[in-house]
Amino acid sequence: MEIGRKEGASVLTGGEPPHLEGKLRQGYFFQPTILTGVTNRMRIAQEEIFGPVTAIIPFKDEEDLIKQANETIYGLSAGIWTRDLARAHRFARAVHAGVVWINTYNQLHPASPFGGYKQSGYGRELGKHALDLYTQVKSVWVDLSDQPIGWYGN
Repeated sequence: MEIGRKEGASVLTGGEPPHLEGKLRQGYFFQPTILTGVTNRMRIAQEEIFGPVTAIIPFKDEEDLIKQANETIYGLSAGIWTRDLARAHRFARAVHAGVVWINTYNQLHPASPFGGYKQSGYGRELGKHALDLYTQVKSVWVDLSDQPIGWYGN
């Protein structure tokens, strides 16, 4: 939160550990937090915050939204809420993320692959694609041009 504030973000709500009966609650707790005034140049927009924190980043139009969504070294997942499914599918095609949720979030199924693009993860978990992590693919090429036609084996 301190880095975000120093870079110009404002805390709309939350932003500190919760208090219980007027006393600071002990442990690793943090209030759900919404940050505004955020741009993609800020660390809070470029680095993962492992906590109940969201950053509101305004955009001009669909093209600007996709540009900003892709201005990161990560690409694990993305979500979009809209009544326009054609727009949602354009977004899903254009955004560099391994999973895109439309009008929902964090839905997973063991038969569907899960994994990111760019620096978000390695390979795919779940689904048949996860089996690739347990295999070694090999190509073997043999020039048989010096061998008689029909010669196989010993």
